Amino acid sequence: MLGYAHPEVLVGTQWVAENLKNPDVHIVEVGYNLANYNSGHIPDSVGWSWDTNFQHPICKDLPDMRGMEELLSRSGIENDSSILLYGTRGNGYATFAFWLLKIYGHRDVRVMDGNREKWIAEGRPMTTDISPAIPSTYQTVEPDWSIRALRDQVLQSIGKSEIILVDVRTPEEYRGELWDSWKYEAKASQRGGHIPGAVNIPWDLSLDEDGTFKSFEELMSIYSNMGVTYSKDVITYCIIGGRSNHTWFILTYLLGYPNVRLYDGSWAEWGVLIGAPIEK
Repeated sequence: MLGYAHPEVLVGTQWVAENLKNPDVHIVEVGYNLANYNSGHIPDSVGWSWDTNFQHPICKDLPDMRGMEELLSRSGIENDSSILLYGTRGNGYATFAFWLLKIYGHRDVRVMDGNREKWIAEGRPMTTDISPAIPSTYQTVEPDWSIRALRDQVLQSIGKSEIILVDVRTPEEYRGELWDSWKYEAKASQRGGHIPGAVNIPWDLSLDEDGTFKSFEELMSIYSNMGVTYSKDVITYCIIGGRSNHTWFILTYLLGYPNVRLYDGSWAEWGVLIGAPIEK
């Protein structure tokens, strides 16, 4: 699609419509919670919630191997299944699920180009019926943490010319004028601003009005003009990883950048670290 580096990870709404009855394709709607899914979803899809399914039950961290196996098994997904992800808000939660699935080694994962709203605008089928999935026995592999950045890695990257930090929040958040634009309580990030040296490229610059991704050439212009080039290692961040994973997906799979990591702790973590450097 449109000359992307890995076009196989992106499919159109028509492809999804043609594969609704394909037993090898498992469709998953991903949202912050299940409110949108419960109000109507693509037939036979399952719903995943960022707020619950993508959090470790005890630690403030991603789900462990057992947690991922339980989620995928109760969703009826096998190791060789094709997983098709979609959601609202520019597919931001869907690309987070994509990132998490890649950490745990699932091979065939795709994203619907154009979000939930595009599917509805085209008059395609929706239902409130929930068909229970036939449980499977999913087995993850050892996680690949090379696509995740932790706070110490971010701290060590500051000032290094071979690494570029990409802050995908709004300009107001980047400047430190606002840091709760996504209804995230201000107390969770006590100081506004950005990580020193980070460039500001708002995540939604990558989308056309219908929620589909811009062309390879348009995307390349957006990022390369801000110094995000193939020769640099890239770390993306936002507030809680809910937008910066979208940019990670674009850079890695649509543009083919060789070394991109998501700092999912993002500003919710950085803004409360004692002694962490901040610029405004």
